[in-house]
Amino acid sequence: MKYISTRLDAPALSFEDVVLQGLATDGGLYVPDFLPRFDDKKLSQMKKMTYQELFFEVTECFIGDEIDRNTYREIIAKSYKNFSHEAIAPLKQLNQNEFLLELFHGPTLAFKDFALQFLGNLLEHFLTKRNENIVIVGATSGDTGSAAIQGCKACKHASIFILHPHNKVSEVQRKQMTSVIEDNVFNIAISGNFDDCQSMVKEMFKDQSFLNGKRMVAVNSINFARIMAQIVYYFYCSLRLGASKENAISFSVPTGNFGDIFAGYLARNMGLPINQLVVATNKNDILHRFISQNDYKLESLHHTLSPSMDIMVSSNFERLLFDLFGRDGEALSEQMNAWKTASGSIEEYRWQAARALFDSYSVNDERTCEVIKEVFDETEYLLDPHTAIGVEAARQCRRDRAIPMVTLATAHPVKFPEAIEKSGVDISPELPHHLSDLFGRKEKYDVIENNLASVHRKVAEHRRK
Repeated sequence: MKYISTRLDAPALSFEDVVLQGLATDGGLYVPDFLPRFDDKKLSQMKKMTYQELFFEVTECFIGDEIDRNTYREIIAKSYKNFSHEAIAPLKQLNQNEFLLELFHGPTLAFKDFALQFLGNLLEHFLTKRNENIVIVGATSGDTGSAAIQGCKACKHASIFILHPHNKVSEVQRKQMTSVIEDNVFNIAISGNFDDCQSMVKEMFKDQSFLNGKRMVAVNSINFARIMAQIVYYFYCSLRLGASKENAISFSVPTGNFGDIFAGYLARNMGLPINQLVVATNKNDILHRFISQNDYKLESLHHTLSPSMDIMVSSNFERLLFDLFGRDGEALSEQMNAWKTASGSIEEYRWQAARALFDSYSVNDERTCEVIKEVFDETEYLLDPHTAIGVEAARQCRRDRAIPMVTLATAHPVKFPEAIEKSGVDISPELPHHLSDLFGRKEKYDVIENNLASVHRKVAEHRRK
C-alpha cells in the first residue's frame, strides 16, 4: 500500500515514511491509495478476537511487509498494556439500544491514548532501526498533548514540543502535560487559542529550515497512523454488539478536528455496517454548519466547557473533502486556497454527498450541563462534557431506534470539574490511583507570545542533537 497527498502534488510514500513525514510537502494530508474491505463472513470470524488481535487484523493491510508480523504484534501488545480495563474499550448501556463506548481507560484518561500509545511505539521502532533523532511538534486543545507526551516520552530518539493555548485547557489537562519532567519534553503555552497553535505547527511543517536538517514529526491527527489506530475501536464495538449485514450500528462522535469521526467513516468504507455517523459539536459549530447548511465560514472561536472541541479549523476535514472532490487533488487545492479569503461552501451535489454520509448537531454549554444532570439522574452515570454533547446529538439525530446507537465517551469526567460543578450533579469525580497526586506535582512549561518566530527559537534551542 502507498500513501498519497490530498493535494496530489507530493511523492507517494510508504507507511514508514508517512509516519515520519506528517504533513505532505504540498500542504496536503496523506491518505491510503486504497482501502481493504471485509465481507460479512470475515466480520463474523473477527467477533471473538481480543482488542489486540482485532487491531492486528484490521490494520495489517496498512502496514504491509514494512514491519515483521511478530514485531508488529509486540508493538500492539505494548501499546495497550497500560490500559486499566481488560476490555480496553468497554461498552456501557444507558438505555434501550443506547450505549457508551468508554475510551478513557488509558494512561491520560482520554481517547487520544488509543492512537498515541501506539504511535509512540511505532516511532521508537522506526527510529531505532534508522538510528535517527527527530523533533516531535504537536498542538493540543487539551487531550492530545498529554497523550502524546505519555506515548512518546520514552522514545530515546525524540525531543517533544507540545503547544497549548494558555489558560484555555482544564487544570487536569494542563497538569497532565506540564508535570512530566523529562529532559526531552517541552510544554509551550501560547497566548492565543488552539487554532493559533495548530496553524503554527502547520507552518513549521511547511518550512523546517529552522531545524538545520533535523526531521520534524507530527503527533496530531494529521499523522495517518493515528487515524488508523482509531478505526479499530469502531470494529471492536460493532462486533461486540453483533454487527452484520442485517444488523447495522450507529455512532455519535464528539469531534472538533474531525479525526475521530473520519476513522468511523473509513471503518464504514472498509465494510463495517454503520447506519449513521453523527458529528457532535459544541458552540464552535463549523462542522455542524457545513453538514446542515453547506456553510464553512470561519467565525470567532469560543472558549467552552468542552475545551477539547474548541476548534474552528478542522484539519482532518480535508481528508473527507478529498473524497467528496472525487480524489481530484487540483480541484481540492483550489477550494482550500479559496477558503483562505472567502466564506466556505461547496457545489450542491458534493454537499448533498456529505449529507448522505453524516448527520450533525451542535450543543451549547447550558444544554451540555443539563444533559450531564439528566443522564446522572436517570442512570447514576457521570458524563464528561464532550460525551454529554455526543449523547444529546445522538438523541436528536437518531433515525431508527431499533438500531443500536453508540456514543463515543471520549474522556473521564474528572478532567472537567467546572462542567460537572455547573451541571448541579452532587458528586465530585476522583482521579484514579495513578494520578491521585497530580495536583501536587511540580510543573514545567513556558508561556510565550503568539508568534511563530518565538516558537522557532524555543524548539531550535532545546531540540535533541
